[in-house]
Amino acid sequence: MTNSFSRRGFLAASAAMVGTGAVAQTANSTEIEADISQGVQRNIASFRSLDWQPYFSNLNNGAILVDLQSRALHYWSEDEAIYKLYPTSVPLSDELTRTGRTEITRKVEGPSWAPTPSMKLRNPEWPDFIGPGPDNPLGTHALHLSWQYYRIHGTHDTRKIGRRSSNGCVGLYNEQIAELYALTRVGTQVLLI
Repeated sequence: MTNSFSRRGFLAASAAMVGTGAVAQTANSTEIEADISQGVQRNIASFRSLDWQPYFSNLNNGAILVDLQSRALHYWSEDEAIYKLYPTSVPLSDELTRTGRTEITRKVEGPSWAPTPSMKLRNPEWPDFIGPGPDNPLGTHALHLSWQYYRIHGTHDTRKIGRRSSNGCVGLYNEQIAELYALTRVGTQVLLI
């Protein structure tokens, strides 16, 4: 007998347990639960809500926490009425990663893109400039940080979200960067950990 348990088998077993009500608490249901737990693959990039207080002393101008390990961006509004959690792309390597405190210094809708000097060295075939539009690597919106060349921005390549795929920036789906863009302002504090 195999220890794997298919999705179809899980749904059938779940329906059977719901249909039997109190009878589901038998040894049989325990065996089914054990079989299910052995076949489940855990998502190591799962998201969980966080409280802002371990990371910020206040919420003046709102706050953004980028957790590079879980590849998630957390946003809290200044009045604590809004909390958002978004999946992100993060830098490809530790050498491209910058951590610490910064802030939003500029907001751009329809950004233009030019590779940094180090990007151009690594990828000389890349174009020198791409204007706003569907092929722009920064997507539809960009939040410039106080660190030169670092941004939180959208992406035209949605396969990058949830992966180590950027050259240093933090990427979001275009719909989500548009939402974050509307919520933030120049001076919003940002922490990358």
